[in-house]
Amino acid sequence: MSDRDRKPPFRRGGGKPFEKGRKFARPQGRREGRRDRESGGDGQVILYGWHTVVAALANPERGIRKLFLTENAARRLQDENIDTRVPPEIVRPDLIDQRLGPDAVHQGLLAEADPLPSPDIDTLAQEGIVLVLDQITDPHNVGAILRSAAAFAVKAIVTTARHSPEATGVLAKSASGALELVPMVTVSNLHRALTELNDRGFMTVGLDSEGSEDLGAVTLQQPLALVLGAEGKGLRQLTRDTCSVVARLDMPGEIKSLNVSNAAVLALYIGSVRLGLMR
Repeated sequence: MSDRDRKPPFRRGGGKPFEKGRKFARPQGRREGRRDRESGGDGQVILYGWHTVVAALANPERGIRKLFLTENAARRLQDENIDTRVPPEIVRPDLIDQRLGPDAVHQGLLAEADPLPSPDIDTLAQEGIVLVLDQITDPHNVGAILRSAAAFAVKAIVTTARHSPEATGVLAKSASGALELVPMVTVSNLHRALTELNDRGFMTVGLDSEGSEDLGAVTLQQPLALVLGAEGKGLRQLTRDTCSVVARLDMPGEIKSLNVSNAAVLALYIGSVRLGLMR
């Protein structure tokens, strides 16, 4: 069957047919009046990679502006009956490489999307576990923490508007779809946010290698907020002072500290077991 005889895949709702090899459009302007958790300069979020884009397509709260696919990716989506929601544009892999850089593992999928809304602190359920990130700036680490948070059914992640990576690009790829599953609460002042969590009955436990108690020996209670600091700097002093408890993770080996994303998953495991949240 020739290309002219082949039906264009994923044409939805009478949209215009996509054109092979079409260049990327210039990003749209920022939408006014929307509070969001991904603060790209123009309000646009870039998502790429199979799990990241497929999870976004499955999330009704995620607005998809444009979808760029290679022929192989388009065929796979069609084979798996995944609704693209918007008419995609079929492009060559090198065009996505040009957009993202040669080191990005995009697997032939790139989406321009709307940010997701950021809930308010006072809307968080008073049960289970939330994570609080104190100026963790590496998008790979934050993405890995998000992925672990989704695995442990964390209710939300609280992070600061400044000194934290945007929830787009590398972070979204590292999260492998978890951005669509774990609400991210963006706050302007972490001290005030922790104070509000304390006032709402959360047990706020800061994790620090110099903590006074081993986390495994602390009597934990729901709702629980585990507070993680940046690698190297750790928790800021005001953050430490605001937490109910500052605990450490005792390790049996010669190296006593962990990468922050590894510390997060270990703390989540300990917390989930101690609170009886493991199924």
